[in-house]
Amino acid sequence: MIFDGSLLTHLHNARHIVVFTGAGVSAESGIPTFRDAQTGLWTHHDATDLASPQGFQRDPALVWGWYEWRRMKVLRAEPNPAHLAIADLAGQVERLTLVTQNVDDLHERAGSGDDIIHLHGSIHQPRCFACARPYAYPAGIPDEPEGGRRIEPPRCSHCNGRIRPGVVWFNESLPEGAWAKAKQAGGDCDVLFSVGTSSLVWPAALLPGIAAQRGATVIQVNPDETDLDDVAHYNLRGKAGELLPALLDVLRKFVP
Repeated sequence: MIFDGSLLTHLHNARHIVVFTGAGVSAESGIPTFRDAQTGLWTHHDATDLASPQGFQRDPALVWGWYEWRRMKVLRAEPNPAHLAIADLAGQVERLTLVTQNVDDLHERAGSGDDIIHLHGSIHQPRCFACARPYAYPAGIPDEPEGGRRIEPPRCSHCNGRIRPGVVWFNESLPEGAWAKAKQAGGDCDVLFSVGTSSLVWPAALLPGIAAQRGATVIQVNPDETDLDDVAHYNLRGKAGELLPALLDVLRKFVP
């Protein structure tokens, strides 16, 4: 696989690289994207039925059942070559900041550490809908619930409120601390990779533009065209699990 020499030079000289990942990276591990997950028995539900505070209040068992089905998909999935390449890249550069829109833990399991910035929360960190206290799942991996099954959410041991998934829903703001760290990293980096994201979900989609405005080189890795095409300096078309390992292998041998 041949990569542009100027792209390799930017990576070789980079002091700080930001890697910004989206659902396409996890999809390569078999985790359905949000829209793909609204298929089968879930297809007759609107997105706001399944991913909004209002939807949870209307039918908490429906929402909890859908997220338990998604969580079981995550628990049974494995990091793919893209996750592993990103973790490997961190050991090859002076500084790497990993920012993700994904709510799974595949980056952590691939070896990227525990300081990953999760802009949309984590499916593994539920909390009370009423008082926001964290809730710990029982140990082990339960049987995967049948798609479409309604499951009553557990109750908070402190206030008896219903436990909700620890993800950012429609009509909710990004975690202030995470978004502030992401913007700071985007404004400070020399290179930003946008990997497997549709660049449609705001405000997270602003991050590559923030980096570009501060003079960073933006590299997009995506099999499809996106709204980021005109902003990115390099558009690498293909699967992240194929392109990133190949790019890293070439970069190791690169002599400017």
